[in-house]
Amino acid sequence: METKEIKNKEEWENFLFKCKEKTFCHSWNWGEFNILMGDSVWRFGVFDNELIAVFQVIKIKARRGNFLFIPHGPIFLNNPSKEIMEKVLTFLKELGKKENVVFIRMGSLMLKNKENNDLFKNLGFINSPMHMHPEITWELDLTVSEEELLKNMRKTTRYLVRQAEKNKDIKIVKSIDEKELKNFEKIYEETAKRHSFVPFSKDYLINELKAFSKDNQVLIFSGEYKGEVLSSAIIIFHSNQAFYHQGASLASKIPVSYLLQWEIIKEAKKRGCKKYNFWGIVPDTKENENHPWKGLSLFKKGFGGYEKDYLRTKDYPLNLRYWLVYIFEQLRKKKRNL
Repeated sequence: METKEIKNKEEWENFLFKCKEKTFCHSWNWGEFNILMGDSVWRFGVFDNELIAVFQVIKIKARRGNFLFIPHGPIFLNNPSKEIMEKVLTFLKELGKKENVVFIRMGSLMLKNKENNDLFKNLGFINSPMHMHPEITWELDLTVSEEELLKNMRKTTRYLVRQAEKNKDIKIVKSIDEKELKNFEKIYEETAKRHSFVPFSKDYLINELKAFSKDNQVLIFSGEYKGEVLSSAIIIFHSNQAFYHQGASLASKIPVSYLLQWEIIKEAKKRGCKKYNFWGIVPDTKENENHPWKGLSLFKKGFGGYEKDYLRTKDYPLNLRYWLVYIFEQLRKKKRNL
């Protein structure tokens, strides 16, 4: 078993296509996006006669301490194993020392269970005080017919989709031009305030479009009512999956957002996607009764689907400075009520 850098896009993407568990955060173009954002990116493969796992590494530069981040990875051809993880960790420790970083952060796509948690614990990882990408997602199987998808929706959701379809003043626009991005930006900040999250920068959104548009892997959906954009979404299509990565909407009783999601689902089916990932949700528990994302989570669940619960993000400290980072991130998390 050996680890080698992969510099061929086709080899990387073909491998991901064969893997069951993956998101666009490990795609080649996500690496290109991070390069546009000024980060260092490496792509490595673990070989045992054939390619059996890949891991994309991003060097995050932060005032609190630089670190290596593996977004939603490593990605395995078959089931993850201790042997492969040991090989990956050994390689990352050497890279971390060379790059003079404080720690390694891994946002795994392994399911949340004792066996997987013990695997990381036995390797020396600890739970991270921060999450970088969603650890609980809502996903929808697109392999069934449109009629079946409508049938599986919550009754109220299905009704609002049908009502919006009949409303001639509602229009859904699909595009990647600058005008639609500006429309998205107009309502994005309002959405961030309403749902209490920190919005991504304009450069972030522009570079995301640049990275994925060259392979026709991104679309901006804008929902208009009488010419005014009330709802918008940036959807990434990768490896037979669609991802609701960015969303924005204005508070309104007009069901534009419902038709917008239905049009996204139909577009994903046209592209041959087998799954629609609504991205992050909060669990429906008593402690989350007043969570700012509760309403958004209920909205997503109304379209049918199932919850996917992944392991918490894990950190591997490389030196004592890590504990200062740990304390800082814990305090920031508390301040933001995350």
